[in-house]
Amino acid sequence: MKILVNRKVKSLFIQILLCVSVFFVFSVVLLILKTEQQAFYTLLCVLGMGIAVIILCYKYFIEENKIMEDAVMQVREYISGDRSARIECDDEGELYRLFHEVNSLAAILNAQAESEGRTRKFLQNTISDISHQLKTPLAALNIYNGIIQSGVETDDLPTVKEFSSLSEQELDRIETLVQNLLKIAKFDAGTIVIEKNQENISEMMADVKRQFSFRIGQEGKEIVLSGNDSLSLFCDRNWIMEAVSNIVKNALDHTEKGDSVWVEWRRSASIIQITIKDNGKGIHQEDLHHIFKRFYRSRYSKDTQGIGLGLPLAKSVVEAHGGTIEVDSRIGVGTTFAMNFLT
Repeated sequence: MKILVNRKVKSLFIQILLCVSVFFVFSVVLLILKTEQQAFYTLLCVLGMGIAVIILCYKYFIEENKIMEDAVMQVREYISGDRSARIECDDEGELYRLFHEVNSLAAILNAQAESEGRTRKFLQNTISDISHQLKTPLAALNIYNGIIQSGVETDDLPTVKEFSSLSEQELDRIETLVQNLLKIAKFDAGTIVIEKNQENISEMMADVKRQFSFRIGQEGKEIVLSGNDSLSLFCDRNWIMEAVSNIVKNALDHTEKGDSVWVEWRRSASIIQITIKDNGKGIHQEDLHHIFKRFYRSRYSKDTQGIGLGLPLAKSVVEAHGGTIEVDSRIGVGTTFAMNFLT
């Protein structure tokens, strides 16, 4: 029988068999002797045997429970991140066979995690290297473009002025792409250091608005700030401003002249919420579940400037602060992004 392969089960079985054998021998002896209190002694033998069997079974199940508790503890440690956690399986039997399979599964998961980690590290390094390599030619192109523009200040070469202006826009777009790729690569690699301090939200949002002051003036749009001036958030100031700026930029990209973007912040029972709302074109429902994917572009989008990295980067920043980000949108009405942070 497979059940008897286990040393402890075999030992328990033998001990119980010995108890039954001893009872049987005593019963035979009592029958032979034909004592006056034969029934009483027989009852004592039965009672003694029962107690002995119960004690043996109790000790066995106590040991088995300890083994199971140790196994559960090792599994929990593995789930908590200790990849070296393993269940002791130095015996035979079906239970230890199960433990062995669990250990094998853990080893396979470790191997897969290491392989995926190496692949991800390779991709991160590749993106980072390419992005760094692009910085130098981009800087040079910006300088050359500036020289061209400075040389055509008069109206003698309107075509050159027009195309040098367009090339400047495209260079800015490429530079934004490179910077966002670098930032996302750092988040993926886990090299981003979040330095948290108590920061005044009103001051941070005012700084964000100043970043877009020239653009909103040129495009005839408005950014409206509202919230408690004394409310603070325990966060990394630069990264939170980066996240909010990316969402505000996205809102400005999808609004028309005369539209507005509202940035509000408030505290509820257990969270601080920052919302960015616009009255622009809105997002189609089928796109809402995909807008935080990198390089995602809607088939309905008419925007040719979007790169598709701003919102994923904002999501990474918020999650790095232990927060969540939500979006709600209606076509022709507008879009609202809500960033929630535990207090």
